[in-house]
Amino acid sequence: MKKEKGEKEKREKEKVKRLKAENIIRTWVASALVVAALSSCAEDTGSLGVYPQEDATATSTASFNVLSNDILNTVVPANSTTCYLGKVIDPETDQAVTATFAAQFHTFENYTFPAKADIVRDDNGFLCDSIEVRLYVKSTFGDKNNPMKVEVWPLSMSQDKLLQESTSLFTNTDLWKFADTEQGPITTKVFTSTDYTLSDAQRAKSNYLNNVRIVLPRQYGENIMETYYSHPEYFRDSYSFIRHVCPGFLFRTVSGTGTMLNLEVSTINLNFRYKNEAYPDSILSALCRFAATPEVIQCTQFESSNLAALMGNEQYTMLKTPAGICTELTLPIDDIYNGHENDSIARASITLTRINNQDEDALNDDYALGIPKNLLLVRKQNVSTFFDKHQVSDKQQSYTTNFLETYNCYTFGNIGRLISYCQHEKMAGMKATGMTEQQWEAAHPDWNHVVLVPVTIATTSDNLGDGVEVSVNQDLSLCSTKLVRGTAANPIKMQVIYSRFVGK
Repeated sequence: MKKEKGEKEKREKEKVKRLKAENIIRTWVASALVVAALSSCAEDTGSLGVYPQEDATATSTASFNVLSNDILNTVVPANSTTCYLGKVIDPETDQAVTATFAAQFHTFENYTFPAKADIVRDDNGFLCDSIEVRLYVKSTFGDKNNPMKVEVWPLSMSQDKLLQESTSLFTNTDLWKFADTEQGPITTKVFTSTDYTLSDAQRAKSNYLNNVRIVLPRQYGENIMETYYSHPEYFRDSYSFIRHVCPGFLFRTVSGTGTMLNLEVSTINLNFRYKNEAYPDSILSALCRFAATPEVIQCTQFESSNLAALMGNEQYTMLKTPAGICTELTLPIDDIYNGHENDSIARASITLTRINNQDEDALNDDYALGIPKNLLLVRKQNVSTFFDKHQVSDKQQSYTTNFLETYNCYTFGNIGRLISYCQHEKMAGMKATGMTEQQWEAAHPDWNHVVLVPVTIATTSDNLGDGVEVSVNQDLSLCSTKLVRGTAANPIKMQVIYSRFVGK
């Protein structure tokens, strides 16, 4: 029986292989027929029964020169779900980069505490046993053992200083103007990125998440609970909670240099005890948690300087984050269409080669700046609106790509639709205004300029399992790299494939 079963399985496997092989052959044959039908000009396509001769297509290729330069990018949207805290020395500028962040906290709708009579008070009459903030660390740049000191300031609830949803926030926004500075900081905390108050075994547990624990005065938690019992309507949503209960905190580094924390989430944990009639002989412990989530504001302010000194090198342009330098490209659209006015752009590809940092091997890995993982190519005139309106790449006026480590480059495989869009925009604009080509281009100097911006990309899968972008945000991490500069003497090359109907 075993022998028969084995032979049956063997026959099934051979059948599957045969079917796969037949499918591959069918695919090859179908592809060959399509290519022959589309590209053959001399043969009699009518005999194929696909297209008449006059509808056949012909292709041609050409290479064009692209120029590049670097531009400052200091005004970067900072309202993000990821925050940064700390102070490090930028190895490229030898200047300090300081990160301060503000966070509001979200409450579930119509949040409720147990009845006040059921709360177990301590000997001093407090409803709250303790309250703390946890800053959960996603990654660390710099020394994980370096002591840092942070101050925690309450944000203001006054109408003139309130951090409101409509406020435009950037990495150079002065967050101090939103702080309630009348009473001083709520607390201070000296910490290291690695929490040595826990044992190695505790930190090694699979459920442990590296975090900075900041204990707040118990009176702050007491005020939150008392506010609930006097005004439960303030807990109906985050909008009311922020304006009447807890407007959030400003976390400011005041001493220590050498560590920058990338924070994934922040929470307020309020601990109390209460009685429950279901357990008459027991006292239950409870934790009330408020988290900084996408529903509320989180914003990082970066302070850095001396960026201009990195620009203008004849060999390379820069990409530097979080608030730093981008690379600008001038696309040769006029040259591309010269003599090809009636052709279609089937493909236009460009590769941007990275220059390795000669000093990166000498740097401690903890202080080596990362390479931007993703780039956005977007028209220069659309940069601000792209991020202000939380857009994703549309494969026409904006594209994204990732760093190809194997080839040490970034490649945009086909920006043909962008080339066509810019050309059509110019021709339509000339027709509508009556301007000459020279006049129109002078009035729209950025019409053929694009900017390369390091970004972070969040994706999801569609019904077919393909990745779909759901958000594209400027990269706020500490990254830097150099790209080969496109000059008149040594331009970046763009490869273009044209297509046209024969006989038309």
